[in-house]
Amino acid sequence: MTTPYADTQRQYTQYARVWFPAHSPLYAEWAEGVAASPELLERIGSLPTSKQQPNLVFAAARFCGCPDAGFEEFKAFALQRWDAIAAEARSRMTQTNESARCATLLPVFEHIQRQSGQPLALIELGPSAGLCLVPDRYAYQYDDGEVLGAENLTAGAPLLPCTTRGGVPLPTRLPEIASRVGVDLNPLDAADPATRRWLECLVWPGQTRRLERLRAGLDVVASLDGLELVRGDLMDQLERLVSRVPAGQTPVVYHSAVIAYLPPDLRERFTELVTSLPCRWVANEGFFMSAATDADIAVPREREGVFTLALDGVPLAHTHQHGAEIDWVADGFSAGSWPEDGQYI
Repeated sequence: MTTPYADTQRQYTQYARVWFPAHSPLYAEWAEGVAASPELLERIGSLPTSKQQPNLVFAAARFCGCPDAGFEEFKAFALQRWDAIAAEARSRMTQTNESARCATLLPVFEHIQRQSGQPLALIELGPSAGLCLVPDRYAYQYDDGEVLGAENLTAGAPLLPCTTRGGVPLPTRLPEIASRVGVDLNPLDAADPATRRWLECLVWPGQTRRLERLRAGLDVVASLDGLELVRGDLMDQLERLVSRVPAGQTPVVYHSAVIAYLPPDLRERFTELVTSLPCRWVANEGFFMSAATDADIAVPREREGVFTLALDGVPLAHTHQHGAEIDWVADGFSAGSWPEDGQYI
């Protein structure tokens, strides 16, 4: 028999079994408990569909003072303070800021710059507070290799470690960035204390290093001049932002865990739009976004809970959702090299 909130139950079960277990056992416990609780399912199911996400509901509860304790304590708190939790969930967005995703984007950025011979004009969709708009301001370590961008550590930048598999063409230098702009329905101020607290609540319990990276990344962005965040709909703003990039710069449109929140028909419209513009397109999403219209492109997936990294609609790698790992799956590569003439597979 189908329950009144079967879709909500399915969503929480999926998070409990796929997305949370390896990264936050406490959230996995909460999500499993919610999926089995008619009382909580009824309350969460009464929220708009876009506001029922486990990340958002759990962060709203923590923002309202819920302790990082077992499910029964969470349930008691949620039932008692539901009106306040629901109000926060309705007024806020997940807007996860994960600077470590830059470690999985960096190989593609370097390739684009080498191919164009020009500095990059970064255009991020859904940047939130802009932590992924400053990949040149962080330090990186792939596996046990030499630290790239070590000079940034002295300025307080976080070190972003990333394990690799499959012969990733590792970057050898930080990208040269001429401009950086992001478009978001609700851009956030990295220097605002209340905003910082909300973003901290979005970090899953037990992820201490991720919380440290968030705080360091917010400090980097707050101290940077020349980063522009535009309030608006990406479909309305994208063409304008690409068109204003001057000659001598390569526009790069990119997004991580953003387009997944659009309905399928809007994803298709977005794909048509971005592929019609004079820009490079880097997608890092929990599903494969193809630019092909008349053929299916098979993407090998060894496990659930990973993103697919693609350049101009061609799959390159699987990536950890928070940037901890990149697993190269594209054919035609050897470590440290890219195929000629954009023939990626």
